[in-house]
Amino acid sequence: MASRAAGTYPEVPPPLSAPGVDTHCHLDIGVGARGPIKDGEPAPEVEPEADETFPPLSFFHDTAMAANITRIVQIGCEMAAARWTAEVVAAEAAAGRDWLLGGVAIHPNEAPRLAAAGLLEESLTEIEQLAQGERMRVVGETGLDYYRTADDGVADQQESFRAHIEMAKRLDKVLEIHDREAHDDVLRILAEEGAPEKTVFHCFSGDAEMARICAERGYYMSFAGNVTFKRSDDLRHAAAVVPDELLLTETDAPFLTPHPHRGKPGGPYLTVLTVRMLAEVRGVNEARIAEMTTANAERIFGSWALS
Repeated sequence: MASRAAGTYPEVPPPLSAPGVDTHCHLDIGVGARGPIKDGEPAPEVEPEADETFPPLSFFHDTAMAANITRIVQIGCEMAAARWTAEVVAAEAAAGRDWLLGGVAIHPNEAPRLAAAGLLEESLTEIEQLAQGERMRVVGETGLDYYRTADDGVADQQESFRAHIEMAKRLDKVLEIHDREAHDDVLRILAEEGAPEKTVFHCFSGDAEMARICAERGYYMSFAGNVTFKRSDDLRHAAAVVPDELLLTETDAPFLTPHPHRGKPGGPYLTVLTVRMLAEVRGVNEARIAEMTTANAERIFGSWALS
């Protein structure tokens, strides 16, 4: 991953002609924030570089608003990031700023490490507590990742995934799924456990056939910056067949920064480039994609407006 220092971000593109939504990003990484880690807890996968000066949270707010990305879902998916997410989402609302909702979970790659340290059950209990805030609308990202986890970690991943599914249903939260090289098992476990009514495949990574299966089951599909990559024809074919009412947009920032800025760190403001690619793929104008995905986001996550 390229440096995430303040001066390395792409310029803000021309704003969308209608407000858009980033339904999944990691601002904790963007600002270089990591909360305290409990004794014995495995270290986070990504640690800030000591010589980097990270942008403040206001940078991500201001650039998003400048691009007309007015609604954002911040995801914390390792324990320190989850604590940070709950704190920041509550603090922004308390300050009268309505741009952020939140979600928390144990990432699939974290589950085997926590299990090895004897902390998986304890961590799931804390995730459930953090998820209960009024503006914490998501249990996620959870799921399966067979790309980075060895075979001996699969059972722990699946155990954690099943626990998150049950949690999302019990708390009536959106379930956001991370699925990397694990399509068949993700779909199987969702069927076995009974997917929550509000289920999202974050950073959808399947092909058109998988998109049709997800649509039949009523799962939302969220597309990130990798849909703009030159070799992502399968993703674009999938994006073309997703029903209007199940389409969402995201960045997964600071990762998966859209073309032509691939390799640089990203922020929610770059959702603009994904919206424009989806408009091209689906043969409509960008306002239609922005309006559609905003309506879908409001329907599944609820209102961003402060009560």
